[in-house]
Parts: sequence; C-alpha cells; structure tokens
Amino acid sequence: MKRSFLWFWQLALLALLFLFWHLMTAPGLLPPMTFADERQAAFFFGEPLKIFARIWAWFVTDADIYRHLGATLTETLAAFAVGSVLGLLGGLWLALAPTASALLEPYIKALNAMPRIILAPIFSVWFGLGMGSKVALGVTLVFFIVFFNVYQGVKEVSPVILANARMLGASQRQLLRQVYLPSATSWVFSSLHTSVGLAFVGAVVGEYLGSSQGVGYLILQAEGSFDINTVMAGILVLTGFALILDNLVGRIERHLMTWQPRAGETEKI
Repeated sequence: MKRSFLWFWQLALLALLFLFWHLMTAPGLLPPMTFADERQAAFFFGEPLKIFARIWAWFVTDADIYRHLGATLTETLAAFAVGSVLGLLGGLWLALAPTASALLEPYIKALNAMPRIILAPIFSVWFGLGMGSKVALGVTLVFFIVFFNVYQGVKEVSPVILANARMLGASQRQLLRQVYLPSATSWVFSSLHTSVGLAFVGAVVGEYLGSSQGVGYLILQAEGSFDINTVMAGILVLTGFALILDNLVGRIERHLMTWQPRAGETEKI
C-alpha cells in the first residue's frame, strides 16, 4: 500500500473515532443507552468539540500553554537524553565486563523490579519541586529500558563474527565500533521508541506531585474542578508531542541505519 493511501486511511480511522466519540457524548444526538442522563456521558468522557476548543484557546486565542508546555518538554527531553545515554553506556559496560555483570546482576534486577513511580515523592524531597525531581524520575523510567536492550543486543553478537574479526587483528576498540555497536543499534532504537512515552510519564507524574507549571499541572488543576474537557485536552496535547518526538527518533533511526533493508525492500528482493 502506498504511503499516501496509508496516511489517508489512518486519518479516516482517527476521524471515525472522534465522530463516534462526538455522537456518544453530544446531548440529543442519540438516545441514552448505558447512562441514566444524556449529560452523564459528556461529564465522564468529555465532548470532542469542547476539547478542541480548549486546545485552540491554549495555542491561539489565549496562548497561555506555551510556558507549561515548555516546562514539560524540557523535563521530558532532559530525562530522555540522560536516561538513554546512561542506559547505553551501562549496557555496553556490563555486556563487555562479565565479572561486573555477574556481581551487579541481582542488584540491577532488584532495581528494575521496583515500581519506580513510588520514587517520585523521594525525589521531590531530594531535589525539590523544580525540574530536577521530574528529570530524575524520568531517567529511572528510561534508563532500564535502554540498558536491558543494549545489554541483550551486545550479548547476542554472533561468536563467529567476533572470532573472524579477532583473526583479522581487530582491537577491542575496533570491535566496539565495528561489531558491538552496529549489532546493538536496532535494539537501542527499539528501546528509544518505548522510552519516549516513559519520559513523558516521569515529567507528568512529577508535576502531579508538586509543581506550579507544566501540562501535568494543568491537568491536575482541571481534575480538581471536574473539568473533563480540559483533562482530555491535556492528554491529547501530550500524546501529540510524544508522537512528534517518536517520529524524530524514527527519522534518526532511518538515517543511521541506511544499511538495513526495510520490510518493503526485503519483500521485493
């Protein structure tokens, strides 16, 4: 299927979902089914037209979201960058150091098994209610995803390729650059796609616990007044920017992995 047709059907599916949402929540369009009152559906799920009006006011009419959005995006990007770099370096180091890996493995598994959201109040005490606590929480969410993918990617390098490279006189640095890193690249980008959403989770949860700005702060204020339309608007804004960041990661992936054939190309071959 051509990309233009694929986009068309994706947008058509999205439009149908919003149309269904509108029909189910707009008063008077359909008879009430599971709700005793026709306004209850709008109260619980919001109304798409009012949600889009709220987003339009945020970005155009009132233009008052940019300070909050800037704070959330800064926290997210910082957590994403720091967590990814630490995960990459940690995964490479332990994968290439069997003794350290055997020594630290139970501790790493224990830290990964911990529900890291519960660390948010602790980080608020350690780093305050500013950006530091949000970034720290996001780093803990991103780090382990990247770490385990890099660790596994390096571990799965073919022993035959390693033996051939060593026979040709490759040094440890050359093995790292020419064998280990290319082998782990696909694993790294797979983890980065997953980590994008987790970085946003860290920022928003931190803003929930204590903040005076951020999209999470706006959502929290709206929840306090039972303003479901503003809550849904905040969720849609966060989702949109998460998709933009994920698309940027995908573009970098395609640029760095031009040597890897795409699915459509392999089918033609």
